Amino acid sequence: MRDERTIVVLEGDQTGQELLEEALRVLAPSVIGIELELPRFDLSLERRRATSNGVVYEAAAAIREHGLGLKAATVTPEARGDVGSPNRILREEIGGKVIVRTGRRIPGVAPLGGVHAPISIVRMAVGDAYGAREWREGEGEGEVAFRTERIERRVCHAVAEFAFRQAERTGAKVFGGPKYTVSPTYEGMLKEEMDAAAARHPDVPYEPQLIDATFALLLSTSGEPLVIPALNRDGDILSDLVLPLFGSIAASESLLVAFEDDLEPAAIMAEAAHGTAPSLAGKDVANPMAMILAGAALLSHTGEDGQRAGRAIREACLEAVAQGARTADLGGHLGTREFTDEVIARVRAKLDVWATL
Repeated sequence: MRDERTIVVLEGDQTGQELLEEALRVLAPSVIGIELELPRFDLSLERRRATSNGVVYEAAAAIREHGLGLKAATVTPEARGDVGSPNRILREEIGGKVIVRTGRRIPGVAPLGGVHAPISIVRMAVGDAYGAREWREGEGEGEVAFRTERIERRVCHAVAEFAFRQAERTGAKVFGGPKYTVSPTYEGMLKEEMDAAAARHPDVPYEPQLIDATFALLLSTSGEPLVIPALNRDGDILSDLVLPLFGSIAASESLLVAFEDDLEPAAIMAEAAHGTAPSLAGKDVANPMAMILAGAALLSHTGEDGQRAGRAIREACLEAVAQGARTADLGGHLGTREFTDEVIARVRAKLDVWATL
């Protein structure tokens, strides 16, 4: 991982862009005491169409060069033949193999089903159902649809190893898995890599489960921290279940990780786990916390000062909410900018105090 003070900024659409600007306010030198280089690329739908996605490839090359990227939510058009999803291009061009999304408690927000410890979904970033070749044959009621999916052992290896390292760092249990009994050749490849990673990390608790049992057991979990490795599509669906279990996805950032040969991070792109929320655009009511936390996650890879600043931002966000400084989605009355102002004040205060200790 490059220890450079450069974070590539990928601009987006609607509320996504508004929340990105709030996150950048928190990353200002006057707040965190660190001078960051922030080259910007306009990934708005209009610009992607104007460049036939050329700007997306340029942004991906910059992230590969510098190692860190902060992305706003973007619109993916539905029409065939349009520019499609920038996320797919970014994942492929950056060489991302793993997407990590962590659900965590927000102080004062009631979770569902007694969940209180963090749950991280570690899923494939490429392959599986996404990017599969599809076609149809026949006509009428005899028409048949086909799809050819593929996964790679190197990606399965990265998912499994990252999951166990994540569990080792956080004191969590590796839990869940694919439907390896029904699909021992295809889905069994991920299970094989999970078992191999478990042998390399014997001190990490390991409880493999079929994917359907994983969903069922999540609703009755005892509350211990979990890391769940998953296929691409399974992980996408799991994330949509797990994050709302904590009462809100406002404290959940999403990380795309590319790796060196030793499976240490080579590049990381962070974003909020939510979309562009067009109905909230321009109203100063959206919650910027997930986007702010995405920026904080990247600071952890910019040296010791960055790690300290990232911790200050994370604590400032959660303490603000705990003490009643909330946006409307969490039952409060603060606007988007007001919440960011509150976080900025707390970050400055924390860093000032820590500097005296």
